[in-house]
Amino acid sequence: MKYADRDGHIYEEENAQDCFLKLLYSTFTGRFHLKILTRPWVSKLGGAFLSSPFSKCMIQSFIKKNKIDMNQYESKKYCSYNDFFTRKIKKGMRPLPEDENILFSPCDCKASVYPIKENTSFVVKDTEYTVESLLRNRKIAAHFQGGYAVILRLTVDDYHRYCYVDDGIKSENYFIPGVYHTVNPVANDYVPIYKENAREFSMMKTKHFGDMIQMEVGALMVGRIVNHHGYGPMKRGEEKGYFEFGGSTIVLLLQKDKVEIRQELLDRTQQLCETKIRQGDALGRSI
Repeated sequence: MKYADRDGHIYEEENAQDCFLKLLYSTFTGRFHLKILTRPWVSKLGGAFLSSPFSKCMIQSFIKKNKIDMNQYESKKYCSYNDFFTRKIKKGMRPLPEDENILFSPCDCKASVYPIKENTSFVVKDTEYTVESLLRNRKIAAHFQGGYAVILRLTVDDYHRYCYVDDGIKSENYFIPGVYHTVNPVANDYVPIYKENAREFSMMKTKHFGDMIQMEVGALMVGRIVNHHGYGPMKRGEEKGYFEFGGSTIVLLLQKDKVEIRQELLDRTQQLCETKIRQGDALGRSI
C-alpha cells in the first residue's frame, strides 16, 4: 500500500493486516477459510472470547507489535481485549478546528476521496461498490450525484471511536447485513463480488455542509458497529459510536457544491495513495 503521512511524506508499506486480507480475499484457499470464519457460530465464539477475561493476554503484545502510544489514552485496567480495543482517548488529544466551516475527519484513518459520477466505484474493505450498491437505494444515491464519497479506512492500530462532524439533525440508523457469496470464482459471472460487509448508515442535515450520509462498515468476522443515537439532534464533536474488534471503515457521502475537498486528497487518491489523518484533521471546507 502507498501512504502519505500527516506531513505529506509518501511511502510504501504492507502491514500484517494488509497481507492477511489480501490472502483471504484473493486466493481460493483464503476464500474457503473465510467462508468458515464468517459462519455465525464462529463469529459469535470469536466475539465471546475477545470480550472475556481470557483475551487480556493479547493486549500487551498487540500494543508492542503496532507501536501504540498508550500515553494518548485514558489510564485504566482492561477487563478484556475488546475493552482495550474500544479504549477512550484523553481529552484534548484530538482537537477540532475552531473554524466550523472546516469539514474534519470523524475518526483516525487512512483517507481517500472520489468524485461521485454516474459509474463511480470505489473499494471498501476489499469489495468494490458504487454509491447505489453501497446504500442499496437508488433514490438516495442519486441525491449525492456530483458530490464526493470520502472513504476513511481504519486499521487495527487506529483509535476506533468516531464523532459527529457538524451540528444538525440525523435520521434513524439503517442497518444492512453482511453477505458472503461463494468461494467459487465462476460465480463472478452472476455475482460481481464475493462478500459485502455489514454496514449501518444515517442521513444527516448539517448546519454547514448540506445533506450528508455517514456510514460505518464493520469487520466481516467478529467486528461490531455500536452507534449511540437514533433519530434526533447531533452535536459537532460528540461521540457518535465505536467499532469493536477488527479493521473498519467510515464512508461520508457529500452533496454537490457543498464542500471543497483538499486538493491533495483528490490527487493522492488518483495515485492510489491513502492519506493518514487523525480525528479532527481537515478534509475540506464548506462552499
